[in-house]
Amino acid sequence: MELPRLGVATRYATFEILRDWIVDHDRTIEIQDFVFPDVIAGDTAPMVETYRKALDGHQGLRGIHGPFFGLDLSNPDRDIREIIQRRFLKGLEIAEALGANQMVIHSPFNFWHTLNYVNYPDIRRSLFDASADCLRPVLERASETGCTLVLENIDDTAPADRFDLVAEIDHPNLKLSIDTGHAELAHQNYGAPPLVDFIAAAEDRLDHVHLQDVDGHADRHWHPGEGCILWAPVFSALRAVKSQPRLVLEVRSELERLPQTVARLEAQGLAC
Repeated sequence: MELPRLGVATRYATFEILRDWIVDHDRTIEIQDFVFPDVIAGDTAPMVETYRKALDGHQGLRGIHGPFFGLDLSNPDRDIREIIQRRFLKGLEIAEALGANQMVIHSPFNFWHTLNYVNYPDIRRSLFDASADCLRPVLERASETGCTLVLENIDDTAPADRFDLVAEIDHPNLKLSIDTGHAELAHQNYGAPPLVDFIAAAEDRLDHVHLQDVDGHADRHWHPGEGCILWAPVFSALRAVKSQPRLVLEVRSELERLPQTVARLEAQGLAC
């Protein structure tokens, strides 16, 4: 299956540098300025308006990365979950104002959970119930605004956890995201399945992918090709996914080199 054109995750300082490359080619953009607690809890209107003006003429897909610092959607405390809900709802408000129809949120699962499902037999059910409760009003609002939430693997080692949670909630505005670097780290450090198996396990619920490279030790967010990920099988696995997820380059530094990185991947026949 033909892959969609590669998009980019960025904050405004870098967007200014890449604006023509993004807008002229209608590349997908994932806006990440609103992930920080002080930003999302404050007056976001000026930044939203700045982006709206700068994106004039852009016809590509738009998304945002939702807030995540300290926001565990499986938190067992209902009062704390209400705070998380407010932050997510604010994210949806921002997405709607920006014409974005996708918001990335973080998975609640980690390696400790995987190791202790037998030791604490009720924990998986508790995680599922708390996450579903936290997302209920958020998904209601998402359906009204036409925004899809995509659940990204962070410390996940069992791809089935996120898949089963999304399948159980079974809401059309909740899908899966894969971060290639996070999956590679989980594989190398915790014995999780290989990255290509994370992709296969997501099946047709996969709606979003963060493309970034790592060295197997830390969450580097390097340009693809600068770490240890084997990209040819990764792109082959993505071609086998019928849902055609958004492919978004999420690199941490030297974002001004993204046009060259994309050109290199295209020249290798890996990407569009």
